[in-house]
Amino acid sequence: IYRSFLDDPEMLQVLLDDAPAVVSFHFGLPPQDWIDALRSRGIRLLVTATNLTEARLIETSGIDAIVAQGVEAGGHRGVFEPERDALIGTFALTRTLASQTRLPVIAAGGIMDGAGIRAALQLGASGAQLGTAFILCPESAANAAYRAAMQSPRVECTALTAAISGRSARGLPNRLFSDVGHPQAPALPDYPITYDAAKALHAAASAKGCDDYAVQWAGQGAPLARALPAAELVATLARELS
Repeated sequence: IYRSFLDDPEMLQVLLDDAPAVVSFHFGLPPQDWIDALRSRGIRLLVTATNLTEARLIETSGIDAIVAQGVEAGGHRGVFEPERDALIGTFALTRTLASQTRLPVIAAGGIMDGAGIRAALQLGASGAQLGTAFILCPESAANAAYRAAMQSPRVECTALTAAISGRSARGLPNRLFSDVGHPQAPALPDYPITYDAAKALHAAASAKGCDDYAVQWAGQGAPLARALPAAELVATLARELS
């Protein structure tokens, strides 16, 4: 189902034709000539970094800004080499990248309110990226089971697993974590083959009314999520920040 951008020159051409204002990359850098082509169209480019080595590679490639993704973040880890994930927290990473690179840094991971945004800015970030904070907004695509889980005790123990996709990602633990990701379970195929299999497993279970294999991304700040309309949440974040 999933195709890497690195193997998708047709997607590159779509981006060059449409010239969106911003393109953001996860799991590493695309080829330099692709970066140069996108920049020539006036597109602002962001890349996720999880450590200083990755940030320095981003800086030398001509990217416009770094997304500093701490280990608290929900969803996939943006680490370039999965076997070398240093698991650095958002604030330690943000401060390190802000002080040792020249690019603007956007802090991501565990930030849920104005106080978190302010802390990131005080550490040198130029901005903050929030995801989990918006899951309970009525505009999000989260289904009823996901929303219920986000308002249950499960939000207090998010975890990382590669069992969902083949690459480490943080979410609300369920049988994908405990059964598929069990140390004695069969070895996982590479990303994104595991992701395709997990989606098929969830579809089969869901058809029988079972949500035990649903993918429910959430960062460590999930207990702070608020069920507000998105515009109201943004306004609230602005008030908390001021």
